[in-house]
Amino acid sequence: MKDSNTIRIPAVQMEAEFIRILLKHGFREDKAKLCASVFTDNSIDGVLSHGVNRLSRFVKYVINGLIDVDAEPELAHSSGAVEQWNGNLGPGPLNAFKCTERAMTLARKSGIGCVALNNTNHWMRGGTYGWKAAKAGFVFIGWTNTIGLMPAWGAMDNKLGNNPLVIAVPYGDEAIVLDMAMSQYSYGKMETKAMENSILDFPGGYNSSNELTCDPSEILSSKRPLPIGFWKGSGLTLLLDILAAILSGGLSTGEISKKKDESGVSQVFIAFDISKLGNFPSIQNTISEIIADYKESVPVDEKSNIRYPGEQILKIRAANLQDGILVNREVWNDILSLE
Repeated sequence: MKDSNTIRIPAVQMEAEFIRILLKHGFREDKAKLCASVFTDNSIDGVLSHGVNRLSRFVKYVINGLIDVDAEPELAHSSGAVEQWNGNLGPGPLNAFKCTERAMTLARKSGIGCVALNNTNHWMRGGTYGWKAAKAGFVFIGWTNTIGLMPAWGAMDNKLGNNPLVIAVPYGDEAIVLDMAMSQYSYGKMETKAMENSILDFPGGYNSSNELTCDPSEILSSKRPLPIGFWKGSGLTLLLDILAAILSGGLSTGEISKKKDESGVSQVFIAFDISKLGNFPSIQNTISEIIADYKESVPVDEKSNIRYPGEQILKIRAANLQDGILVNREVWNDILSLE
């Protein structure tokens, strides 16, 4: 819904502005275009929190020297289908693209490829790499740790990251993509909701009185988001951090949190070449049967639809490409002013 605080920006115009800004901040042309495409595609898919709403912060990190625009990821250690890479604090989306592609290359050779990346920066939307791999025919599992943003179950202080997890599977011409933070709502989602003066559909964390709340502003103020599944999400978050740190040889959430700003995170990219499986000819039929059965679920609300992960994005993507991306005016004006 459009109001006086929003404006629709054509995707082509948005991407051109992003390229202009990144070039001004020292990005080589090919890197500027790839990075701009990540921010634009995230916006097209409706993930504004890691698209247009995030660009100004990304540029700030470049200005402050937290992101080295000239850095290239390097292979540090290799053992069969498992590799460890050093991101050299380069742009997170570019490092993540490189490692996703490398995981797929390893998988083409061995059936599975695992690339663990240390010393990198925020990858923006993790689903970007799930969509990329799945549309190329691979099953993908990836995750990242983050700075401490969430308390462990039963705790007051933030010892856990929200450590987004991505699982993607090829499905027809598109994909089924689960992309979720370990907090009930990601910080980006809560920031977007707060900007819109909207309330969360379900409790997303605690207010200053230690009460569960649906008000994103209260949660952002208390810095106490709720782990998904309560204690189960807390445990899963911890294990994702441990695995990211030991597989990559990089920093843990605790070590990252000692810094003033988030940088030097650890990530894991795993690709499976399902074309090498004995049941490959029947895989798409199997997935279709599972989804068909899933879709027969009886909704609590007759007006609602039962959707698989990533399904809604296809509709959002089509609408935004046709009508333009709905952006907060203040955010867009801020982007136009970036030099």
